[in-house]
Amino acid sequence: MNSAIGKVPGDGTMKKIGKSILRDKYLYMMIVIPVALLVVFRYVPIYGVLIAFQDHKLGTPILANKWVGLKHITDFINGPFFVRLMRNTFLLGLYGLIIGFPLPILLALSFNEVKNGAFKKVAQTASYLPYFVSTVVIVGILKNLMDVESGKINDIIAMFGLPKIKFFMEASWFRTIYIGSGIWQGLGYSAIIYLAALSGVDPALYESATIDGANRIKKIRHISLPSILPTVLVLLILSVGGIFGNDVQKILLIYSPVTYETSDVIGTYIYRRGIESPNYSSAAAIGLFINVISFFFLVGTNWLSRKFGDSSLW
Repeated sequence: MNSAIGKVPGDGTMKKIGKSILRDKYLYMMIVIPVALLVVFRYVPIYGVLIAFQDHKLGTPILANKWVGLKHITDFINGPFFVRLMRNTFLLGLYGLIIGFPLPILLALSFNEVKNGAFKKVAQTASYLPYFVSTVVIVGILKNLMDVESGKINDIIAMFGLPKIKFFMEASWFRTIYIGSGIWQGLGYSAIIYLAALSGVDPALYESATIDGANRIKKIRHISLPSILPTVLVLLILSVGGIFGNDVQKILLIYSPVTYETSDVIGTYIYRRGIESPNYSSAAAIGLFINVISFFFLVGTNWLSRKFGDSSLW
């Protein structure tokens, strides 16, 4: 009874936390720098989103600027480029999702079925390599291959008696070039996580299926796919949430004013407004607007996945 007098509530919990920190001090030391970088470069800049609701003047303290509310967002929505920008941004993300999302799954399933270990390693390495090539280099290769005068692709087209194509000067070809190069560059790397999930499948399941007379297609359908389905759903949720997140660096390297009809997206418009104009408040407002839309896409997809499936982000 007397020993309980003066005891601070939660004192035992604090001691446990202290012991845990001392026991795992090196692990905590390892995460200090990543957490600090996350805070400095991801959370501290959130303060700057205030300029989206102001007429920001360069060199003026943020809180000293004139507040204009949602003026920049309404101006963007009512502006002449809104429909084109939203259409192009959404379609590039949608086509990339429809075409590009299933391919890494198919590649991972194919690698999982390869029995020749040496060939499997070489094929996997070859599929990963494009991901580590700079986007600038990728675009340079594409421009060399598709050049009207000396490009190999146009040489092949000319061999069949067809007129050469100015790929980078025709708006109709932009989406094909952008999406196709993106799939080629990220296909092998995107398959890694599915291969990791497949490596955790119990080999006894495949052996049992073989004894029961199942062929490879049935094994994939009834063992491999159900095993990686939670991973597929989580990545699908993230992909839908990022459907408005185009590769702006690649678009800036590929597009030109003559292809704006299909290539001009929110990210490139923000670049022109924020860097070339410069109108920092307008650029910040448009960026905030599109991020809010992406957030609702993410939440909605997660809700659907949780309602009709067994996997979700939260």
